[in-house]
Amino acid sequence: MNPTICRASLSLATAASMMVAPITSPVFAAPRVVDTIDVGLYPLSVAFSPNGKYAYVANEGDDTVSVIRVSTREETDTIDVGSQPRSVSFSPKRKFAYVVNTNDDNVSVINSKTREETDTITVGEEPWSVAFSLNGKYAYVANISDDNVSVITVSSGDVTDTIDVGLSPTAVAFSPNGKFAYVVNAGSRTVSVITVATGEETDTIDVGLSPTAVAFSPNGKYACVVNTNDDNVSVINVSSGDVTDTITVGDNPNSVAFRNNKHAYVTNYFGDDVSVINIKSGVVIDTITVGEEPESVAFSRNGKYAYVVNNESANVSVIKTR
Repeated sequence: MNPTICRASLSLATAASMMVAPITSPVFAAPRVVDTIDVGLYPLSVAFSPNGKYAYVANEGDDTVSVIRVSTREETDTIDVGSQPRSVSFSPKRKFAYVVNTNDDNVSVINSKTREETDTITVGEEPWSVAFSLNGKYAYVANISDDNVSVITVSSGDVTDTIDVGLSPTAVAFSPNGKFAYVVNAGSRTVSVITVATGEETDTIDVGLSPTAVAFSPNGKYACVVNTNDDNVSVINVSSGDVTDTITVGDNPNSVAFRNNKHAYVTNYFGDDVSVINIKSGVVIDTITVGEEPESVAFSRNGKYAYVVNNESANVSVIKTR
């Protein structure tokens, strides 16, 4: 056999194999539930401590807060609070956690070191949600039956102002730069924009039917508002104050949290699942099955895990993100 022909044949074969060789790309694991943590009866909300070591879950059914150690994913303590605790939020300075007690019209102050209720603060009628300002000086409480927000000065523990908003306010969130607070008004289908420096409502934004939750992207460019009875999410451009997109999600959504500037997780109460939405493309890119009647969602400090509170299942689904 002519060796020159053999070498030529080999070169052609090698070239052909290179041409048909598949081009591989990195494989990314889809978000999935990796653990389930039992908590109290009918849990409604969850919040992570600023240092990321613990998660607090407000349990409406037995008037307690479950303390979860994040490293072991176990409930390590239970704190007695008021009647029908609905919302929990940590002070940025790590000293306190505030828990809204809807039936008692007050807020329980929990010492995060001793894990004891050290004070109660009377607010408006049927408080529904609580959030701390960026500097930790104030806490805003949305009172659903009074159509207003109670402003608590944290240093004194007193309500020092009351801000009128729309009908039936259900949730409040502060912008990452600390300049604004968004309050969603379920009864008037609006978002009240409060300028924190003046404590005044300076704008209102029309959204969907029965808005119940709001969250800002980490960079502060967007806010997502969950419209429960429309089964969708309004995306607000914060700089213009306009709704720039509406994203259809699952059945009866009622909570939203951003994982990063691009993706947000939405809990769907009647769907028993979580919709993962891409804010830039405006579509649902994944759906994750969780427990029964998921109420709220929050991300761990490093963003690797999402905790989803399941009301009927009395537990927390731990989702490992991408």
